[in-house]
Amino acid sequence: MLNIILVLVTITSLLNEKRLHDSVPPPIVVLELQHGKMSHQRYPSHDPVKEPHSISLKVLRLSRPSLVTQYPIDPPSSIGATIKPAPAPASLAYRSETTSNPSPFLLSPIVNLPVSFGSAYVGETFSCTLCANNDLLPDVPKNIRDVRIEAEMKTPGMGAVQRLELGPPTDKPEADLDAGGTLQRVVSFDLKEEGNHVLAVTVSYYEATETSGRTRTFRKLYQFICKASLIVRTKVGPLKGDGQPRRWALEAQLENCSEDVVQLEKVVLDTEPGLRYRDCNWEASGSTKPVLHPGEVEQVCFVVEDSSGAGTPGGDVEVTPDGRIIFGSLGIGWRGEMGNRGFLSTGKLGTRVVAR
Repeated sequence: MLNIILVLVTITSLLNEKRLHDSVPPPIVVLELQHGKMSHQRYPSHDPVKEPHSISLKVLRLSRPSLVTQYPIDPPSSIGATIKPAPAPASLAYRSETTSNPSPFLLSPIVNLPVSFGSAYVGETFSCTLCANNDLLPDVPKNIRDVRIEAEMKTPGMGAVQRLELGPPTDKPEADLDAGGTLQRVVSFDLKEEGNHVLAVTVSYYEATETSGRTRTFRKLYQFICKASLIVRTKVGPLKGDGQPRRWALEAQLENCSEDVVQLEKVVLDTEPGLRYRDCNWEASGSTKPVLHPGEVEQVCFVVEDSSGAGTPGGDVEVTPDGRIIFGSLGIGWRGEMGNRGFLSTGKLGTRVVAR
């Protein structure tokens, strides 16, 4: 009788342990990857068999390097938001009193690679390389075939994820990998919104042995924050003129709120039908393109005209039900320190109709 009781107690204890084990959700491990990699969140594999995968995934951001400075130099004369205090003159290894470039030139042909993920800004193109690596040793009796990489991006303003095209273009997206082999794909995405972005990468492959085979899949999520690059403030005022079509002055202040120096390439106005504009900025005057350090502001101006010639709200210019004339969108293009391009466009700009 005592033996039966002990057996029942043991079975009950094992059942309780199994229920406790089944009730615990699968762990979600959050890792912060260094050296140019994003923080990622790994979800459990879809495989019913829990064992290490033969394929590992590495995601590296693609960004331009920076030039190495040969000598410490004075800080720039323009004062930005993040400019550090001027160094002591005795700490400068080289100092030139001339306004021209010194000889030898301060910037060497040596380049610095990024040591961290860095910052992502609205208007830039986010690019990264996806690497699926076969981690099996050469003597392991397994063959890895049909390795495939898929990527999706979830943005703050979209309810559903957006599937991304992978490069370079190929007729066969799958590849067979020998031991130590790798499959690389490049993904690019234009950043248009501020906030949290999630890059989802799915890797699938066929793992074959001498007697059997199976398809295995795993998925990783990479999360990063996209920041604002430029702050645009606009103001519209009517211009008086007897016997002329209606005209307005559209002014805009462009503030560099990023951590990098940028050079404005172009500022254009994509006007609505029935309107035209005259550029009053550096392209019209033939002056140099403005350079904005962090925190600096550039002011631009356009003269918007009613091209219908009617001069009244009844012309070709469309007036909204709430009495507004929509001018169009402002497009701003720039380049970073190493030539990387950026572009953003504002929402629809306009003004209320004023009776003449």
